[in-house]
Amino acid sequence: MGAADLFLAAMAVYLAAGLSVAVWFTAFRLDRFDPAAQGAGVWFRILILPGLAALWPIVVARWWGKAPS
Repeated sequence: MGAADLFLAAMAVYLAAGLSVAVWFTAFRLDRFDPAAQGAGVWFRILILPGLAALWPIVVARWWGKAPS
């Protein structure tokens, strides 16, 4: 396995973890995490999904209270 294959495998794992965290967070935790998002529609949740997937380590750290706000 070459360096490019390793990089692509790492990116696939990162993306899979990010999508799972983003979907779960959007479905179950968004209203508790951000009071301004209460009652937000489906389109808003779809709109923020890519950002949550890309920045999932920061989202998880803030959710657990380990990252600065």
